[in-house]
This record gives sequence, C-alpha cells and structure tokens, in this order.
Amino acid sequence: MQEGWKKTLGQMTYGIYVLTSHYEDEINGMIASWVSQISYEPLLIMAAVHPNRYSHRLIEKSGSFALHVIDSRQKDFLTHFKGPDPKAKLASVRWKRGHTGCPILHDCLAYLECRVKTVHTPGNHTLFIGEVVAAESLNEGRPFSSVDYDGIYLGQK
Repeated sequence: MQEGWKKTLGQMTYGIYVLTSHYEDEINGMIASWVSQISYEPLLIMAAVHPNRYSHRLIEKSGSFALHVIDSRQKDFLTHFKGPDPKAKLASVRWKRGHTGCPILHDCLAYLECRVKTVHTPGNHTLFIGEVVAAESLNEGRPFSSVDYDGIYLGQK
C-alpha cells in the first residue's frame, strides 16, 4: 500500500468495539474497528475479522458474535482484550452468556448479539454479516472511537 494512502486511511474515523465470540467452551474477546450496520430490516451488522485471529475460527464454528460499544473513558478497559491468552482476556471482566452463547460484557454502553447470516471474503479480511438476535443499551456515555485511541488499524498485523 502506498505511504500516502496509509496517511489518508489514518484520517478516517471508526468506532472501537469489543467483539466477543465462542465455540463450545472456548471464548475470546478482541478489539474490532471495521464494523458497520448494513441493513435495518432485517437488522444486520458487519464485522471484518482477519483469518489469523483466534476469534475468526470461533465465529466460523459457532456462527455467532457479539459487539460491545464501550465508553470513550474506557481506554484502559481495552487492555483486557490484548494478548495471546483468550481465557485471561475475559477472566478479569464481568460477563454472562448471551442467547447465542457469546460472552456479553457488563461494563459497556450497549451490545448487539448476532447470528452469522452470510460470510464474504472480498480481500484479506472476512466479512461476517450477522443478524441481530439480542441488543441492549446498558449505560449512557459517548462511544469510544478511533479519535480516542492511540492508533488506527489499517489491516496489518
């Protein structure tokens, strides 16, 4: 990718979310920013996940994921979802199982729990398009975005 393009892409803003997934007893949480609502009827949400991410395999196998909107003041909260040990990521946060079995975080502004409806791989990330099966607004606040974050994810690991 051309260097000027990277700088331009760095000017785009995105929401920063925590995506949770599961398969049987395996669970994971990861930071996700390539996320969008793509339909109102039915309510569809798209999340782009690189195939080398642990969550990718869990979403493929379970057919579900959950997205959590976090507060702009929760930057430190994101540190729970970095690192190689999936069990450690969720060990120190409060959560419960959702309708699909995905972990649903307590400490967030809102969540959307989705069943995968279609999957597309137009480039190096997989687009999981999920139909919302449960959603709840839990707290008031300003959603966390790439403006609040120290870096922009450009698709490189």
